[in-house]
Amino acid sequence: MPCRPPLTELLYAHLKRYGTAGDGRLFRNFTGGLVGESTIARVWDNARGTVLTEAEYASVLARRPYELRHACVSTWLAASVPSTQVAEWAGHSVAVLHQIYAKVLAGQEEAARERIDRVLGLPTAESRSTPVPQTPDDGGT
Repeated sequence: MPCRPPLTELLYAHLKRYGTAGDGRLFRNFTGGLVGESTIARVWDNARGTVLTEAEYASVLARRPYELRHACVSTWLAASVPSTQVAEWAGHSVAVLHQIYAKVLAGQEEAARERIDRVLGLPTAESRSTPVPQTPDDGGT
């Protein structure tokens, strides 16, 4: 999975400060065991309360940590990252990816046609909407 430089820096800082659990997990409780679900829920709720507006917090927006993963995969698909790459990063098969995220892919037909036209060297909607420069009259009238 790709990791952007700012997140990579945060993860390295965390590793430098806290290390990993004996089995390599990044996060652990005080005794080195699994972090409890109630702890995760409490920390997540505090984070939501810190960064969201009151209306956003009251909504279902990012109600569970899993929704970040869903939003990330949806963003990759909406950005036209190939399904095979997204599936690999997300740990899904392409079939499962399309089954779960089909609604993200819907409505991208025109953008797909534009990319095909560009590859084939055909005029695109963008180039068709660009005004053609007028040639100056050669002094006839």
